[in-house]
Amino acid sequence: MMFGSSRLRKALGITAAIASAIVAVSVNAQTLSLSQRVERLEQQQAQQQSQNSGVGVVNQVQDLQAQLQQMQGQIEDLQHQVQQLQQQNKDQYLDLDSRIGKLEGRNGGAPSPAGSAASSAGSAASPGVATSTPAPAPAASAAQSGPPNPDEQSAYNSAFKSLQGGNYVEASRGFRAFTQKYPQSALAPNAYYWLGESYYVTQNYQVALDTFQNLLKTYPGSEKAPDALLKVGYCQAEMKNYAAAQATLKSVIKKYPGTTVARLAQSRLKSIKLQQASQ
Repeated sequence: MMFGSSRLRKALGITAAIASAIVAVSVNAQTLSLSQRVERLEQQQAQQQSQNSGVGVVNQVQDLQAQLQQMQGQIEDLQHQVQQLQQQNKDQYLDLDSRIGKLEGRNGGAPSPAGSAASSAGSAASPGVATSTPAPAPAASAAQSGPPNPDEQSAYNSAFKSLQGGNYVEASRGFRAFTQKYPQSALAPNAYYWLGESYYVTQNYQVALDTFQNLLKTYPGSEKAPDALLKVGYCQAEMKNYAAAQATLKSVIKKYPGTTVARLAQSRLKSIKLQQASQ
C-alpha cells in the first residue's frame, strides 16, 4: 500500500513538472511573439518617419526652386529696364552731341556735351532757380535767314556760357532777354530751345513745356522744331501726362522718320510703358 502511494506521488510530481514546463514554454512563446510584434511596429514607425522626412525635404526643395525662379524673373525684368535706360541715355547723349556740334560750327560757343546731356536727363534743380513764365511769343512768324549781328552773337554766347557752366538761372535770364530783344534773329529759335532746356533741367516742366510750344508756334520751320516737339513729349511724360506724351512722341516718329529724334521718341515710349507697367 505504501509502495503504491509512493509511485502515485512520483507520478503526480512528474505530471506537475511537465505542466510547469508546458506553461513556461507557452509563456515564453507568447513573450517572444509580443516582442516580435513590438519590434515590427517600431520598424514600421521608423520607415514612416523616414518617408515623411523625405517628403518634407522634397517639398522644401521645390519651394526654394519656385522662389529662385521668381527671383530670376525679377532680375531679368530689372536687367531689361537697365538696358532700356542705358540705351535711352546713350541716344540722348549722341543726339545732344550732334546738335551741339552743329551749333558750335554755325554760331561759335556752345555748352559742352556733358553739360547738355545733364540738362536733357533732367538732373536735380539748382537752388534759387527762377520759375517765371516763359517769354511771350514774338509777333514775327519766322526768324531772319541772315547771319546774326555782333550784338546778337555776343548776347547769345553769354547765355550759352552760363548754360555751359551750370548757371541755369542766369542762362534762362539771358535766353529770355534774347528772345524778347531779338525775336527775328537767326539765333532766336535756338535761344528759345535752350531757354526751354534751362527750365527742363531744373524740373520746371510746365514752364519748359510752354517754352517749347512757343518755339513750335513761332518758328515751325526752324531746325529746332523737331527737337522742340520731342521735348514737348518729354515734358508731358515728366508731368505724368502719359496719354499726351505718347501722342506727341508718336507724332515725332511719324513726322521725322529715321531721324535721331524719332529714335529717341521710340525709346521714351518704351520707357513710359515700363513705368506704367510698374505702377
